[in-house]
Amino acid sequence: MAKRLFDVLLALCALLLLSPLMLAAALAVWLDSGRPVLFAQQRVGLGTQPFRLYKFRSMVVDAAQRGSHSTAQNDPRITRVGRVLRRSSVDELPQLLNVLRGDMSLVGPRPDVPAQRNNYTEEQWTLRHSVRPGITGLAQALYRSRATPQQRLQADLDYARNHGLLRDLHILGLTVAQLLRRSGN
Repeated sequence: MAKRLFDVLLALCALLLLSPLMLAAALAVWLDSGRPVLFAQQRVGLGTQPFRLYKFRSMVVDAAQRGSHSTAQNDPRITRVGRVLRRSSVDELPQLLNVLRGDMSLVGPRPDVPAQRNNYTEEQWTLRHSVRPGITGLAQALYRSRATPQQRLQADLDYARNHGLLRDLHILGLTVAQLLRRSGN
């Protein structure tokens, strides 16, 4: 209950403070590559329940028809504005709305797409989805986007086993430090 209250209060404050930046990002996406400004995708949440995750669109509109499900470092489907949004993680800010809706938390394992189910054992899948997915998580705080699949899995499972409000505060602090270093993709 305390974590949910913390998530809602911090998400509301962040939305208020970051609304000018979010408006600028939406305008930049629209001017650079048109509509839609937001990208929505089905993800797997708490208890393996599906939900729609929102981001600022950072790829061309028909990216799914043009190539792979995962993105490479110099993926030609990423727009000019999208590169900036991804590097700064501004593309993730609409997920604050997912936090308010209760689909996500500020901190937790990053939400999987359903196709990633095959990457886990039954026990790993169940444990990983025993907590709400987060905008940031232990793997992102420690490695940003450079985590190997094994490092990400271990960090996600460790968080699911040992989560709490103080740990969330620590992970949020590490995440801010990562963002300030601009060590993104």
